[in-house]
Amino acid sequence: MSEPILKIRDLKVHFDIHSGGIWPWAKTQALQAVNDVSLDLMPGETLGVVGESGCGKSTFARAIIGLVKSRGGSIQWQGKELIGLDNNGWREIRKDIQMIFQDPLASLNPRMTIGDIIAEPLKTFYPKLTRKEVTDKVKAMMLKVGLLPNVINRYPHEFSGGQCQRIGIARALIVEPKLVICDEPVSALDVSIQAQVVNLLKSLQKEMGLSLIFIAHDLSVVKHISDRVMVMYLGNQVELGHGKELYAAPRHPYTKALMSAVPVPDPDVERNKEIQLLEGDLPSPISPPSGCVFRTRCPLAKPSCAENKPLLRGEERHQVACTLV
Repeated sequence: MSEPILKIRDLKVHFDIHSGGIWPWAKTQALQAVNDVSLDLMPGETLGVVGESGCGKSTFARAIIGLVKSRGGSIQWQGKELIGLDNNGWREIRKDIQMIFQDPLASLNPRMTIGDIIAEPLKTFYPKLTRKEVTDKVKAMMLKVGLLPNVINRYPHEFSGGQCQRIGIARALIVEPKLVICDEPVSALDVSIQAQVVNLLKSLQKEMGLSLIFIAHDLSVVKHISDRVMVMYLGNQVELGHGKELYAAPRHPYTKALMSAVPVPDPDVERNKEIQLLEGDLPSPISPPSGCVFRTRCPLAKPSCAENKPLLRGEERHQVACTLV
């Protein structure tokens, strides 16, 4: 059995928030964006990450690639610790770990042609390539993502949202990374275009042997592309399991509520299904509830849930952070 390509242990990302006075005398509080997240990612695997807005999905992704600083824990890439790396250390790692961002147009430089946008990573990591070699690689990658090479000198504003996302995918894959982090790459696209982009990512993953971390709100999209799924709530893991098992039999009350909100194509089933609405508001990550962070909205909560924070437990294929299931 192959070794994990990425090992994350007890990852914490906290942000200092100043309030209640004038800086630098203002009171400082910690916003707990990500708390004690641990997982292994295997070569060629796709991990889906789901949860409502503000649960820490994007912060978790940015911590892996070093765009935000981690407060604690460990992130090991092929045995090399990433937390604490300097700029030179990250320069080599980022050739292997690339990211696709949520807003396809905002993530592209409007002053650069798409040829220059896609070629920029090549010029950074392979400066000895000739101009012809760079152009040939760019055109080949454009064909892979469904773009015609004759548009190489056009600018991002001349393309649709789906085409801009294809440009972003081409830019991320041009240096042949081993891991691509997709931060809600289809949330700004029409449903039909979402399916095209997801199928493109699956095809390129198979062709190039990529590992993917796929972040999304749409659970049906995550189900389609993911081998395993991690559910996050208020910066914490609440469930982690293989996709089919987790979707067929979710265990955590929060996961069950999310699954119940997914539309079913059968009108009879959709009409008669029971939707589990969550009561109350999402707590503040500055002062999260003690013990289980979900207890203030959980229909199963007991007084004991306030005492100790539940950790992921269960068999390797399906783990849940809840003592009541």
